[in-house]
Amino acid sequence: MAIKIYTKTGDLGKTSLIGGTKVPKSHIRIDTYGTVDELNSWIGVVSDYTPDEHIKVVLKEIQDRLFTVGSSLACDPEKEPLMKIPDLKESDIEFLEKEMDAMNEELPAMKFFVLPGGHLAISQSHVARCVCRRAERCCVNMQEQDIFVEPLVIKYLNRLSDYLFVLSRYLGHQMGVAEIPWKPRV
Repeated sequence: MAIKIYTKTGDLGKTSLIGGTKVPKSHIRIDTYGTVDELNSWIGVVSDYTPDEHIKVVLKEIQDRLFTVGSSLACDPEKEPLMKIPDLKESDIEFLEKEMDAMNEELPAMKFFVLPGGHLAISQSHVARCVCRRAERCCVNMQEQDIFVEPLVIKYLNRLSDYLFVLSRYLGHQMGVAEIPWKPRV
């Protein structure tokens, strides 16, 4: 028999952090890790539209790191969790930088602002980038409210949004899709 996914414990608008602390579902910590969860789903969509197997492997690694980020954000920093929570490492950020550097070696220099579009993989990568930036803003908001956020989480999300931008350009380049320049009305 399958385990039921519903517990009914959140029916009154509260949920538990890792560590057992109950908070309203509207709490910034919940909103923040919910945004990271949304980002993880968008990364899955990007992967589904990506023809490149190496990129699919990289995106799966990113999804794994986003579960790590979500776990970190879901913890009550005042309590020691009973379970072992994975941690983010500086090498995770270096991995993104290495991947960006490799893609940038094949890309032409940017000479204009680029509009999202041209292919679903490109557009979805831009959507993921935007959600990533929102997750980063949520983390910074927590920090500004003196709610603990692991500093490496903010750094990782910042670098990930850069990666997703480069990825959108790289996917277009790989598929022979011309970038759409923004032509401001003057």
